[in-house]
Amino acid sequence: MKLLDYVEVKGIIILKEGLKIGGTKEAVGIGETDNPIIRHPVTRRPYLPGSSIKGKVRSLLEQKYSPSSQKTGKPCDCANCFICSLFGCGNPSRGNEPPRLIFRDAALTDASAKELEESLPGSFAEVKTEIAMDRTKGRTITGSLRPQERIPAGAKFDFSFTMRVFEVDVPKKKEYFGKLAEAFDLIEKDYLGGCGTRGYGQVEFKTPDEKQPVSEYLRHLA
Repeated sequence: MKLLDYVEVKGIIILKEGLKIGGTKEAVGIGETDNPIIRHPVTRRPYLPGSSIKGKVRSLLEQKYSPSSQKTGKPCDCANCFICSLFGCGNPSRGNEPPRLIFRDAALTDASAKELEESLPGSFAEVKTEIAMDRTKGRTITGSLRPQERIPAGAKFDFSFTMRVFEVDVPKKKEYFGKLAEAFDLIEKDYLGGCGTRGYGQVEFKTPDEKQPVSEYLRHLA
């Protein structure tokens, strides 16, 4: 397969609701939560892993277009569809073409990092306490308090992904970018990260100047 080009798409992820992508903690101090968000190991700033963004894009497209995934709940591995071409086929016996998409980790913008450092020094995060209710008695179940760390609404992240364009892809570029545009529309209607059905993770994907949805920009590329 002859590589022709790399097409890079950049943008801004804007959190409309608090967002949680879980990390780990070796030890929990007094007053700290044992449900932390993922952070950069040096700066301690939260970030959004490229794997999480890529996984969400793929899963939403599979929920809409892959009968195999809809039936099994597993990633498509047919090696024949646009999803396998873009994201890779998990079954090397069926196909071993390289995936076209490369998703980068999304770091806090400088402005958001400064704002969170001033308002939430050291943590860059809020702690949301959740409970479980006894429905028959209408009160909180004893011991059910669950503090959840999450990145607060309003935070912004620099976002980018790259598409590798091979010679065989030239006739399919319009389809590929069109399907990616649809995927980013779907994410904005769905959620990113965990606990989305409980009010977490609503996001917007905008171009770097924040004037245009990334999905609209991708349709122009198509």
